[in-house]
Amino acid sequence: MATTDVILKEKIDNLGAEADVVSVRRGYARNFLVPQGKAYEATAANLRHVEGLEKSRALREAEELQLAEKQATKLRKARITLELAIGEHGKAFGSITTSDIAAAILQKTKIDLDRHALKLDKPIKATGSYDIAVKIHTDIDLSISVRVKTPEPVAAEERTEKDA
Repeated sequence: MATTDVILKEKIDNLGAEADVVSVRRGYARNFLVPQGKAYEATAANLRHVEGLEKSRALREAEELQLAEKQATKLRKARITLELAIGEHGKAFGSITTSDIAAAILQKTKIDLDRHALKLDKPIKATGSYDIAVKIHTDIDLSISVRVKTPEPVAAEERTEKDA
């Protein structure tokens, strides 16, 4: 396959960040990266201008790290509680997944975490307290405590009032 070297102007997932010189297929560079303004050819003249991109990359990475540290501080203080319906014989109706936990974090702390940042071996199907690993940034890992409880049963008097 024919490849070519390009210099990235911005961070591109699964490829690289600003100022990275990456080798990609020629068609990908010619038809997508260069026309979209995401990269330019890695010529000798262009390689001399990489310093400006490296500075902007350092600033962006510093801002991302600072934001991640603030989010980590907020998450450590947060108390996340979720409800899981349990049947008469102790069997759970459904389960709690990383999407549910991420939604609860968003509601409680206003931090919009990607569900992939949460490391959960398998969905939670029992009540109790769980420590969930969170990877906010490449340099920041933390663990949050999630409490799973059963919903409070509705009293018979309240049910009849709602039905009426």
